[in-house]
Amino acid sequence: MAWIGALVLALLAAMSVLSIIGRALSGLGLGPVPGDFELVEAGTALAVFCFLPWAHLKRGHAVVDLLWRAYPAPLRRVLDVASDALMFGAWALLIWRMGVAMLDYRANGEVTFILQFPVWWGYAASMIPGVLGCVVYAWRLLESVGLATPPEGFEPAPAAH
Repeated sequence: MAWIGALVLALLAAMSVLSIIGRALSGLGLGPVPGDFELVEAGTALAVFCFLPWAHLKRGHAVVDLLWRAYPAPLRRVLDVASDALMFGAWALLIWRMGVAMLDYRANGEVTFILQFPVWWGYAASMIPGVLGCVVYAWRLLESVGLATPPEGFEPAPAAH
């Protein structure tokens, strides 16, 4: 999923450069890419939904460890479980509400202003990595409570602690 997110961001960057060049050369008959901001909005959301589960799976999120080393090991374990549970809960809530919004946009037929593509398409594209992300967040929670183990050979990101 992270590779898909990277591809989407690279395509958005290229499109943005073309749009900016088109604006700069508008005197020569060129212009911006129509609907560039609509594409950037939907594409960036898709990329984020592709990146975040991988970052969590690799334990690559930013960590504030000012006092982490001073905490006893049992407290660190409780905090790990609590943070994984909160991440899973937040992600599940987000995906649930995004699914409700997607169905609502689909039912009311709302389209984007310039390109006139249905708004629900962006939600639907983000739902695929979003649901897979729920699996990742649930897996990490199971690992934190000791009910699952990482796959053999899988190395999380080096700890900042």
